[in-house]
Amino acid sequence: MEKFPTPKVVVSRCLGFEACRYDGSVINEPFIPMLKPHVEFITPCPEKEIGLGVPRKPVRLVQENQDKHLFQPATDTDVTKKMEDYIDQFLRELGEVDGFILKHRSPSCGLSNVKIYYGFDEKVNHFRGKGMFGEAILSSHGSLPVEDEGRLRNFSIREHFLTRLYTMASFREFKKEPTMKGLVDFHTNNKFLFMAFSQETMRELGRITANPEKQDLQQVINSYEVLMRKMLASLPKFTSWINVIEHAFGFVSDGLEKDEKNFFINSIEEYRDERIPLSTLIKLLKSYALRFNQDYLLRQTFLKPFPLDLVQISDSGKGRKI
Repeated sequence: MEKFPTPKVVVSRCLGFEACRYDGSVINEPFIPMLKPHVEFITPCPEKEIGLGVPRKPVRLVQENQDKHLFQPATDTDVTKKMEDYIDQFLRELGEVDGFILKHRSPSCGLSNVKIYYGFDEKVNHFRGKGMFGEAILSSHGSLPVEDEGRLRNFSIREHFLTRLYTMASFREFKKEPTMKGLVDFHTNNKFLFMAFSQETMRELGRITANPEKQDLQQVINSYEVLMRKMLASLPKFTSWINVIEHAFGFVSDGLEKDEKNFFINSIEEYRDERIPLSTLIKLLKSYALRFNQDYLLRQTFLKPFPLDLVQISDSGKGRKI
């Protein structure tokens, strides 16, 4: 059985943990219960924490000049300062985490597409932006995987989120007892995964790991982490995955019969044409690595970036379009 780290994830409390929305409801997203056996959750509810109660009259964001306010029209109450103080305290006490899942479109937690009104009057126009808590999270932790539950319904976004989440959790585990050997092992095990994101950055991370300037270990780790987070922020291109698959295939192809080689090469073309998912190629590669005891390949995280039971049956065969 594969061993995985336990990611620390901040998730809006209303997403399956407590009926604390403004109308006293809870949002039952299927992805959150799947995560529960695998992660350590931190579950804030900013609006409840600042004393607005459950149920409560809705709050809205108001832009006045250059200032953003959190306002409760029914009570004519501005709760901006309370929210700012709560956010400051939350971030001070949070500690190191690996990712965030926040309630979409919420005036507190929303990461995008939140209504922001042009004034305090009831009937004014609005534009779209970020919630107060969500904006603070993006500002302070934006290099981590930060998503809302709406976007995570998309398979490609969810898979990318999980890959980043478990990579960051693994790196956090390494940092508990850091050594140069540990960094070399981490980089070696993630080499093919990083190659899918960016060959150039993967090589630069390797150079940082080699530490030709003989820098202090903590400096090396900091440089490595900053660059790794930046690299992982964007989804890999399918052509990059093909390059990784072809590179990995070179480690096992000599042991295969001609028909087997042709079958795998044809499977790559089927992936290129979106007739099969990437997971099919990865499963084949892993079976070859097991067959030939190819330990170097079996160490590679791209074969197992996160626990298999976080992929639903309904995800099987889904394509790469977002």
